[in-house]
Amino acid sequence: MEIKRAWYKEMSFYQIWPRSFKDSNGDGIGDLGGILEKLDYIKSLNVDGIWFSPLYVSPNNDYGYDIADYKNINSEYGTLEDMKKVINEAHKRGLKIIMDLVINHTSNEHYWFKEARKSVDNPYHNYYIWRKGRGKDGKKAPNNWKSNFPGSAWEYVPECDEYYLHIFDVGQPDLNMDNPAVREEIKGIIRFWLDLGIDGFREDVINYISKVEGLPNGFPLPVMTGMEKYINGPHLFEYLQEFNEVYNEYPEVMTVGEVLLVNEKKMLEFIGEDNQVLKTMFNFEQLEGDCIKASWAHTHFMLPKLKKIYEKWQRALYGKGWNTLFLENHDQPRIINRYGDVNYRTESGKLLATMYIMQSGNPYIYQGQEIGMLNLELPNIESYPDVNSQTFYKAFRKFGFSDKFAMKRVHYSARDNARTPVQWDSTKNAGFTTGEPWFTVNPNYQEINVEKEEQNPDSILNCYRKLLKIRKENDVLIYGDFTLYYRNSKKWFVYSREFEGKKALIICNFTNKEIKAKVPKEFDLSKGTLLMSTYIDHNELSGNTYIAKPYEARVYLF
Repeated sequence: MEIKRAWYKEMSFYQIWPRSFKDSNGDGIGDLGGILEKLDYIKSLNVDGIWFSPLYVSPNNDYGYDIADYKNINSEYGTLEDMKKVINEAHKRGLKIIMDLVINHTSNEHYWFKEARKSVDNPYHNYYIWRKGRGKDGKKAPNNWKSNFPGSAWEYVPECDEYYLHIFDVGQPDLNMDNPAVREEIKGIIRFWLDLGIDGFREDVINYISKVEGLPNGFPLPVMTGMEKYINGPHLFEYLQEFNEVYNEYPEVMTVGEVLLVNEKKMLEFIGEDNQVLKTMFNFEQLEGDCIKASWAHTHFMLPKLKKIYEKWQRALYGKGWNTLFLENHDQPRIINRYGDVNYRTESGKLLATMYIMQSGNPYIYQGQEIGMLNLELPNIESYPDVNSQTFYKAFRKFGFSDKFAMKRVHYSARDNARTPVQWDSTKNAGFTTGEPWFTVNPNYQEINVEKEEQNPDSILNCYRKLLKIRKENDVLIYGDFTLYYRNSKKWFVYSREFEGKKALIICNFTNKEIKAKVPKEFDLSKGTLLMSTYIDHNELSGNTYIAKPYEARVYLF
């Protein structure tokens, strides 16, 4: 199948969650000054762009995803002038900048909502979704919808004698996107940041923004009741096309959507190259190798399941739309704890990097992933600041699970695992801050840090650099199609890429043992070029095979 070349398909991104990246002023909170200090480091990874999680003014009930002012920077992180400097300095280094666009909801401290809750006659009241209560006394929620953070999706406001909808936390009221005035506000926000010089947006839960008319009851579920009434709603594509009219006023705008619970057909409605409303989308199914839909519903890691997921999406999107590749982000626990082996942290970390970066799509690397940072185990739920961790812990306890069981789930699944400060060196607080860090630094920082990884040519960090460099230098690893081998093997993840007469073969040993490599019959390794092994001291070929070291991955070019 023919595949179209495009600038955005050749990009890779580094995600920054600003609060935990690097503190420059000693207040214990990461900031734009710290980001500025580390731009050369980010560039050294061989990425092409940076995705910033929210930097906007926010009360931080959901750490920036509850926005109180879309056109300003949270003072904890700096100023608009600081942001302009970061943008300019990033551009000097050839790095594009994308920011989070969070428009399903605002903070309840946003001016719009403060006005909206004053009375039903306030001009801003219709910026949000309000309904009268049910029942004789009007005190029953308007429908049975549940929040994505367990509990009702409705909150009563006495001043209006109405309930407002919040699909997420109670402090995140949903915007009424059916109101043309709201859409005009959104377009103004988009223009503001593009005019400031950024290069695009990651659009947060973007397929939630259109709700079914009348807001009827949803199918009853333990969590997320009502989701079929607000996911991929009736006017979603109409509104995305309207926002695209703004994007089309600017050159080369990158858009990547966070779009939940979509199949292959639905995804192509968003990113199909003949009628794009988004350049690319995150496919969360690639994080279901150890769970059912979400990490809180943990099972155990199943390599055959993971391979089938990757194969499905690689085939479904090839030549039709563009994929994204990621293993971690601010909403996910650390991947080595999930798909890797903490006893072989370096080896399995490099294996996982090779496994996903060599596939078709834009690779995203989350801060700390490139040095193999791990989950954090704290003694009690009070030690975890995230509202998501708190609510899921309470839900487990409510359903009769013990504190021990609930904390075990938190240790494995909590988003807080990804939000510990980045470990830069072995000095106090891992070099993140000279003050008191806002959240616990993982005690393993003296063993796991950027400085130590820099000094080791065989480190996870240097593996990421090499992989991204190899990807840039070989079109087959960007545009090649995907063929999976040994689909049911619990030991091997082997696939090939092919494009314009070139072939690449990626061989990944998912065991902690030295074993004879599985090589597809149509490949003669002695005639290929070994682009890389995840071991510097790898074993040599013996005929058309080799003895793979524990968690070794190799990339051959033919």
